[in-house]
Amino acid sequence: MPHYVYILYSEIANRYYIGSTSNPEERIHRHNAGATISTKNGRPWKIVYTEIWTTKLEALKREVYLKRMKSRVFIEDLIRSKQEK
Repeated sequence: MPHYVYILYSEIANRYYIGSTSNPEERIHRHNAGATISTKNGRPWKIVYTEIWTTKLEALKREVYLKRMKSRVFIEDLIRSKQEK
């Protein structure tokens, strides 16, 4: 089963959130329903970036890597590079 790394964006909070899941549609629904404490205040969120990985472990490693970057410029460059393809 594929796993996804995703980046959400909140216009209201002007911030990004990075996560991983096996079901992006369900996950964004849960974020926007307020079921996740860390994203409750930024609703509504929209998915602005996704990557598909073969295993959950690969997706989690990528998620941790992206979170460690702690750089808005890095995240926005990543999003922009995927949109240009």
